[in-house]
Amino acid sequence: MMASAFKILLPACWALGITLAAPTQHPLTGVPTVILHPYPTKQRLSFRENGNFKITIFSDLHFGENPDDGIGTVKDANSTRLMRAFLRDEDPDYVVFNGDLITGEYTLKENATLFIDQILAPLVEAEIAFSSTHGNHDNQVNITHLDEILREERIAPHSYTRAAPPGVGGVGGPGNYWVPIYSAVTDSAPALILWFFDSRGGVSADGTPLPDWVDASVAGWISRETALMDAAWGHTPRSALAFVHIAPHAIQAVQATLNSSTDLGLNDDPLGDGSVQDSLGISDEDTSSSNKPINVAAGARDAPFWEAVSGIPNLHAIISGHAHGNEWCAREPGLGVRFCFNKHSGYGGYDKARWGHGVRNVMFSLSPTGDSRECTVLNVETWIQLESGEQRSRVNL
Repeated sequence: MMASAFKILLPACWALGITLAAPTQHPLTGVPTVILHPYPTKQRLSFRENGNFKITIFSDLHFGENPDDGIGTVKDANSTRLMRAFLRDEDPDYVVFNGDLITGEYTLKENATLFIDQILAPLVEAEIAFSSTHGNHDNQVNITHLDEILREERIAPHSYTRAAPPGVGGVGGPGNYWVPIYSAVTDSAPALILWFFDSRGGVSADGTPLPDWVDASVAGWISRETALMDAAWGHTPRSALAFVHIAPHAIQAVQATLNSSTDLGLNDDPLGDGSVQDSLGISDEDTSSSNKPINVAAGARDAPFWEAVSGIPNLHAIISGHAHGNEWCAREPGLGVRFCFNKHSGYGGYDKARWGHGVRNVMFSLSPTGDSRECTVLNVETWIQLESGEQRSRVNL
């Protein structure tokens, strides 16, 4: 039975563009096993010796604004200063850029990706591993998500961003991938999977609006990748964290139910058309009433993605940007998925003085099992760190 399952998975794996080593046999059973190598030329990422793994998230940098009046240059310099300070002070093990790296409306075709060079320079210099999602402003007439992904691959050896295989992600949405994190580089299976999804949005090269939700094809890909992981590593207790730029549509209904004493964090950006995925998929009447529970995801065009995400084993949260005035965490009651907004990091993009600028940090801590180095994630904590030095909205995931 296992051998036949392997025959089914092998072609799918090659179609997905994942490096699969030649099948080996289990030393006791002789059954073929699958070995996953999503990054065969890169160093394995692992937890520190103290059992911690820290992620710092930069969101909505919006480089490249107002090139004619010089304001954009000042904003970009401030954003670069902020990044360098946080890389120094937070000392992260991994960095995530969670969308809208560039305000692509202002770019020219011949120099659009040079903004990626500016954004990544602090990471390249510090030699810190990182990866990106991309937002609606990263898909514009002179820039695309794929352009930015290819630029990262070209100039940043510590980037783990990669494009989805053909047929996954839909038009304008190539940025669907996952990154394994091991408790130790010698472990046979990762302790943590970081998932990255492409919510698309923006416009195509001819100015045609692009869909602003994760394409339905990603749902099947999640299932196939999860099955492939199980074939390679068994049903190990690996944890997961997910990133997507635009919040899933189901989160719009959650905002009205927030309790300021338990759902901590700035909540200053009303969710509605344009601020969640598939803004035209459900009417306001469907989400405005608090008198009865509504499965918002069921009618939205991101429903296949949302349901697939809820099935990712041991998913601690899905984290989004896009709504610059929000930084709260809450659990979506329909499918029980924990959700968090980032902190608006960049000086570009819409802003209010009282919001401040900063990052969201996520700290994973391991619990050893017995005397071995095989570990499982015991605790996940997240908080907002402001440039001013203030910390707030600390919660366990």
